Amino acid sequence: MMTKLAVIFYSTYGTNHEIAEIAAEAARGTGAEVRLLRVAETAPQAVVDGQEAWKAQAEKTRDIPEVSHADMEWADGYLFVAPTRYGSAPSQLRAFIDTLGGLWSDGKLANKAVSAMTSASTAHGGQEATILGLYTSFMHWGAVVVAPGYTDPAIFQTGNPYGYSHTAGTPFDETARGVIGHQAKRLVEMAGKVAGKELATAA
Repeated sequence: MMTKLAVIFYSTYGTNHEIAEIAAEAARGTGAEVRLLRVAETAPQAVVDGQEAWKAQAEKTRDIPEVSHADMEWADGYLFVAPTRYGSAPSQLRAFIDTLGGLWSDGKLANKAVSAMTSASTAHGGQEATILGLYTSFMHWGAVVVAPGYTDPAIFQTGNPYGYSHTAGTPFDETARGVIGHQAKRLVEMAGKVAGKELATAA
């Protein structure tokens, strides 16, 4: 059976959308079944429309399905991708997580492999704190946190063993894409092991 991965992202200006796309492509390359899903926007439409870059990103991703509780039940593993906001995950993602109490109480989030990636406008703008804060929530679920650690030489260059983090406005070079892909593939591998599935081989 194929390992099922939900790549769940929130992106205001596009950086985390691009991270999610790179990760989803790498995960599909392992033979996993991948759903790319966006977190619903909770900011008032007038606020979104007031910033051209934000409005353009909302238009660009409007056809990507919003993540649902059914997706959370379907997946063997989750990759959450979202920017940092003052050292924490954005309210849009937190709002979705706060709706998951029913699934949590029924044990439907337990024993799912999970990992996270993020971005900030500066190199140390709360990136590690954001990822670690998300992991705290995932531990409450009973999920299995899959951090990349230093399991690939490129991570010594990006310097974040908790999860990939990107400085917004900088290009996604070969190293960045390699680290994102490595974390996504590692998550698929671990999700399959936790779920008792063999890692599929891409055709």
